[in-house]
Amino acid sequence: MSKYAIGLDFGTNSCRSLIVDISNGNELASYVFNYPSGEAGVIIDSSNPNLARQNPQDYIEGIEVTIKEAIKKAKATDKEFSPDNVIGIGVDTTGSSPMPVDEKGMPLCFQEKFKDNPAAMVWLWKDHTSHEEAQTITKLASEIRPQYLAKIGGVYSSEWFWSKIWHCQKESPEVFKAASSFVEICDWIPAILIGDTNPNHLKKSICAAGHKAMFNAQWGGYPDAEFLEKLSPELGELRNRITNSAYPADERIGYLSPEWASKLGLSIKVSIAVGAFDAHMGAVGAGVKAGTLVKILGTSTCDVMIQPNKNKLADIPGVCGIVDGSVKGGFFGIEAGQSAVGDIFLWFVNNLVPEQYGKNQDEKFFNLEKAAAQLKPGETGLIALDWNNGNRTILVDVRLTGLLLGQTLYTQPHEIYRALVEATAFGALAIIDRIEENGVKINEVVNCGGLAVKNSLLMQIYADVTGRPMKISKSEQTPALGAAIFGAVSAGKEPSGYESVDEAEAAMTGINKTYNPIKENHEVYKKLYSIYRQLHDGFGTKSWSGNMYNIMKDLLDIRDKVRKEK
Repeated sequence: MSKYAIGLDFGTNSCRSLIVDISNGNELASYVFNYPSGEAGVIIDSSNPNLARQNPQDYIEGIEVTIKEAIKKAKATDKEFSPDNVIGIGVDTTGSSPMPVDEKGMPLCFQEKFKDNPAAMVWLWKDHTSHEEAQTITKLASEIRPQYLAKIGGVYSSEWFWSKIWHCQKESPEVFKAASSFVEICDWIPAILIGDTNPNHLKKSICAAGHKAMFNAQWGGYPDAEFLEKLSPELGELRNRITNSAYPADERIGYLSPEWASKLGLSIKVSIAVGAFDAHMGAVGAGVKAGTLVKILGTSTCDVMIQPNKNKLADIPGVCGIVDGSVKGGFFGIEAGQSAVGDIFLWFVNNLVPEQYGKNQDEKFFNLEKAAAQLKPGETGLIALDWNNGNRTILVDVRLTGLLLGQTLYTQPHEIYRALVEATAFGALAIIDRIEENGVKINEVVNCGGLAVKNSLLMQIYADVTGRPMKISKSEQTPALGAAIFGAVSAGKEPSGYESVDEAEAAMTGINKTYNPIKENHEVYKKLYSIYRQLHDGFGTKSWSGNMYNIMKDLLDIRDKVRKEK
């Protein structure tokens, strides 16, 4: 009888479950649950564009709905499928997405007095309210704990754990005071499944702790209390209440609780794996190995690589961390990314594209892509910066904003759309350059996520801009597939048949399609990328002191030459 694992993937706007045959990675069924709270699942504040929170009750509802519905679909798809043969569940989430909890590990927003207080909810990854706190953390660490910054790219981010908690303490002291602890949702959701959310019992993710909370075995775990006390005495006191341990995702946190087993129709023998972030599990779902850069393309982009931990690895300025075991055991995990990709396209379509391109969002995207695909590189005369939600890598600056340059009275929406796609490709190349400049060779690029699968124009432009083939993962749901792989491995060799993540990954992942670069397109993009880097350094760094007089003229020269040849 086949054995199965379930991957639970908790994203920004929805969650999904995926049922996978662990012998070959065959995906039997999946189901998506859109979060009902807030605006597309996100609690926002019109007076504060940096605020983004979530209701954890949506996660609990999502677990039940998605697994039950996926099981129904699996039974309809394969008459031999039985829930009794599900052996493991893995969980991936966004991050850093911490939330304040009581002494039992329950979210404070479940209490009547805090139910409408955003500070008592999940502080979603894209919440940037703590940008001032992040700057102060960076400054203090550079003065007295430079080793903390060396492993996270040199800058602490407003997207991360300690800056958010500190902002909570200053913005909502009543919430901070009521909190027994703060936990990442990738740690809390697996704990919900085993029925033990006590903060002192959590098997916390090394992925979350290492990349977002400055956890590192070299200095004994989390940042020391003395450092945190210099930021805030309350943070130092909280540090003493947080258990100082973290684990890789192939470890078992426990087994499915009788309550959840009954609710879902599964066995209490189902192994629950330690949680991790979506990008890192997505990298495993895409078949990551040394020399592979995995790009998870969605509302934002996360780039993940691994390098053997027996080899010396230089610190890489501007990345989101180098953490031993954050992706797979025996490897350093390297994380980078862009704060907005799909979100930029959504913003443009929802706010600035006229109805002549379609009556709804899907029609507009289809017609924009069709029209933009008829254009040659450089033909628009436009260039953009992909910083509409700040820069995650390599500048690590949330206060950077988007830019479109070169528009005239004749500029059309599909030309702008192409320029925005190209901007995200230039941003992707900047990350590739930064990683390789620091001694990590990139042999292949594997892309996954909805944008990689659905947007052929984007993938061809990425190939042409980078001058590298863009491979597309076999699975359209790589984070969920990666979570399922970890769920299976956490169950052990008996009954999974796998002794390691490497073995399971080799059997369950693959490549579906490849976009190869077009030489003449790459030659034009090299000129445009040079202009992008000039804008990148001019607007994004303090050290740049050049002149931008050439930029508009160069764009026009490139445009006119391309149009003449066309």
